[in-house]
Amino acid sequence: MKNTLRAPLVFFLAAFLLAACAAPSQKRGGQNFSAAKGESPVVSAPETPEEKLPDPPSQDPSSKNAPADKTVRVLLAEKAKTAEIKHSGRVYVYTPDLSKKYKVSAPGTLAVKALGNGKIQLGTLQAAQPIILEPAKDTLLTWNKNVYSGKIFIIPAGNAFHLVEHAPLETYLYGVLPYEMSYTWPLEALKAQAVAARTYTLKSLENVKNKNFDLYSDVRSQMYKGGGKQFDSVRKAVDETRGQVLTHEGKLFYTYYHANCGGGTDDVRSWNPGAASIKPLSGASCKYDAHSKSHSWQMNVSHAKVLAYAKTVGLAGTLKSIKIARKTDTGRATNLTIRTSKGSKTVACGKFRLATGIRSCKINKVSVRKNDVHFEGKGYGHGVGMCQDGANGMAKGGKDYRKILKNYYPGAKIAEIK
Repeated sequence: MKNTLRAPLVFFLAAFLLAACAAPSQKRGGQNFSAAKGESPVVSAPETPEEKLPDPPSQDPSSKNAPADKTVRVLLAEKAKTAEIKHSGRVYVYTPDLSKKYKVSAPGTLAVKALGNGKIQLGTLQAAQPIILEPAKDTLLTWNKNVYSGKIFIIPAGNAFHLVEHAPLETYLYGVLPYEMSYTWPLEALKAQAVAARTYTLKSLENVKNKNFDLYSDVRSQMYKGGGKQFDSVRKAVDETRGQVLTHEGKLFYTYYHANCGGGTDDVRSWNPGAASIKPLSGASCKYDAHSKSHSWQMNVSHAKVLAYAKTVGLAGTLKSIKIARKTDTGRATNLTIRTSKGSKTVACGKFRLATGIRSCKINKVSVRKNDVHFEGKGYGHGVGMCQDGANGMAKGGKDYRKILKNYYPGAKIAEIK
């Protein structure tokens, strides 16, 4: 877990990865945690940066009656040359200044092409500026096998283009939850995921660094495959927690989440030493994740993969050993020492994990063999914030989503956004 464009088109490529290792903490009572929806404090949804350009008015007459919701701009494709977007019904095609526009009433497929030199084409409309594809009410758009219900902006980028969906916040969450947590899991686990994902999204909107989009559609933000395809369980979880977020000292925070903590989560600083340590991300005990296949694991990593990473940190030679240099009280490694025939380097385990693909840094055993390195450990993911398998276990044990959130984000409050 665990998930979010502007002109001139300068893209922020730093991966916002949901990954972590951290220092331990016991389960806390969290008396500041709001227990009832009616008692929840109210916070304002964050504003996006001033340079964000306003959307042109909707061309769909029926949209005037649609309820207002904060818009999330999600990067679907970057620097594409061609695309085909299917539409199930009426769509409107136009430029932001409305100098060019037309309507397509019958279902069909519209081709998108990069014409070069900042010029693009959608259907029969050509422009040297963004082109907007707006579905009418109840029309769905399909691209790359994913289904969307928001406006799609085609934005020129030299000899290519970017695809960005402008989706209402709650609809965006319909497209996040089933790809971050199984839609077949208990409703209370899904509701906890909905609150965590909503909070993470809105916190991310406070720090947007791109002019044309807010979030990626992959693990650099949160996994998102469109809000057009909706599962009843997911819709219920999102709708029943609508507007609810987690706060600490009256502010939103990054509500990290991950697949399995291996028996306990850790402090955010063990993954990111420069991060501020706050109570909700200081770690929590977990007795509910042992049912999962992800709780314990073994895997082998080739010498070549380890040495490829070692090369990126300036270490050459043949691999001799890998040892845990430092770990948290829960047993999660924060640093590993790699030794080769040419020297040694102590590296952050989180970066090593991402480079080599080991499931977590809660490593119980590591041994360098003739052709590979054998690892044994617990958990899956960074180990900070909510343990999704633990949330599943708690829900199956009769705990509601508020108790789940209270356990994994100790000291946090549930608040209502305006």
